[in-house]
Amino acid sequence: MKTFFIDEETPWEELGHGVKRKIMTWSDDLMMVAVHFDKGAIGVAHKHDIHDQIAYVAAGSFEVEIEGEKKILGVGDAYRAVKHEMHGVVALEQGSVLIDTFSPKRADFL
Repeated sequence: MKTFFIDEETPWEELGHGVKRKIMTWSDDLMMVAVHFDKGAIGVAHKHDIHDQIAYVAAGSFEVEIEGEKKILGVGDAYRAVKHEMHGVVALEQGSVLIDTFSPKRADFL
């Protein structure tokens, strides 16, 4: 668990297909992750069995789909996808960034 996250000291983890992430900080019950998208990059639709997710748009914009409902979200907007809800995103601008939070932490990311 990290008490402080210093952006410039933390390298991006390349996930492929125009997506990369930085694990910011976590506890057993909560995790925060920065996810950077190239224009057109896709956060493939998926659902979580045990994780609730809330994402904040920190840069750019996204088409977000949750359980078949689509919305365009820009800087300052957010979405929630609770466990078992199908959700995915498409980045509409170069350098779009989501700040994802998960409860509980994503042990598979560590």
